[in-house]
Amino acid sequence: MAKKLYVGNLSFETTEAKVRELFSQVGEVESVALITDRETGRMKGFGFVEMGSEEASREAIKRFNGYSLDNRELTVNEARPREERSGGGYGGGGFNSGRSGGNQRRSNSGYGGNRNRF
Repeated sequence: MAKKLYVGNLSFETTEAKVRELFSQVGEVESVALITDRETGRMKGFGFVEMGSEEASREAIKRFNGYSLDNRELTVNEARPREERSGGGYGGGGFNSGRSGGNQRRSNSGYGGNRNRF
């Protein structure tokens, strides 16, 4: 059974190919996913590797946790299940929550004169 591993503290220059090459030293690599920021496209410094077997996963953790790749000491452990996120976007206390709309700016920027300063 395949096991998903969390791989943290990756250099921003590390590629999926480099991670795949490293982890293939201990067994079959099913998939590699390096996580990127949605807005900038820049890598966030962590990712996931799915190994082909339980044995390969254990060996990868043992061998590569603390391993130096691109001058960064990797953190490798078993990936935890993804936590459910509530809502998303603007709901649940996000932007403009608890306000009734309109132009209710709360800054001292001088935007709109003195009427909106608090």
